[in-house]
Amino acid sequence: MSFSASVLTLYPEMFPGALGLSLAGRALVSGTWSLEAIQIRDFATDRHRTVDDTPAGGGAGMVMRADVLAKAIDHSSPPGDPRPRLLMSPRGKPLTQVRVRELAAGPGVVIVCGRFEGVDQRVIDARGLEEVSVGDFILSGGEPAALVLLDAVVRLLPGVMGNVVSGDEESFENGLLEHPHYTRPQEFEGRQIPEVLTSGNHKKIAAWRRAESERLTKERRPDLLENGKTSHG
Repeated sequence: MSFSASVLTLYPEMFPGALGLSLAGRALVSGTWSLEAIQIRDFATDRHRTVDDTPAGGGAGMVMRADVLAKAIDHSSPPGDPRPRLLMSPRGKPLTQVRVRELAAGPGVVIVCGRFEGVDQRVIDARGLEEVSVGDFILSGGEPAALVLLDAVVRLLPGVMGNVVSGDEESFENGLLEHPHYTRPQEFEGRQIPEVLTSGNHKKIAAWRRAESERLTKERRPDLLENGKTSHG
């Protein structure tokens, strides 16, 4: 059974976008995963296909209506659908590699892409939407975030990456940032490949890579080290 992704959006033409290229694109063509982009406006009931309204209590901007969005969710994810329902939102829990792996091991995802000032809280609660954030910044809508999430997940599906161990030492897989990489030529503008990497001593190479990962993590993401201490006692 392939991984099935349904994306609820006001801009279905944004999909598959970059996901139609490279590894994800080949996997899409081969049937390793499937993607359905659903137009939320198709579930509006008025002749103007209205999906938003002014915020209760006043304020700037517009809010996506609960009734319209609920109909779109119910259409794409009927009772019994085992796929988690995600809402891309800057106030959601940060997306981690652990969560990406969990999603990749499942049957698929239903992703709601918000727009305007946000989504009516009642549909979030009523349809059990899991709010997910891809970073502490604001996008014009949930679509770019959905593309990021799907790219991270799809590359982990069986058979998508040519080398099944190619992701084992990547950043965040072991709680550290990835070590530096080098390849030919041996010298570039006076800079040499570190000697240990051409020594053929795999034990020393592994130790060097681990030390470099720890150094970079300490310099750039010390929070990962602190989180590791917390999670492991």
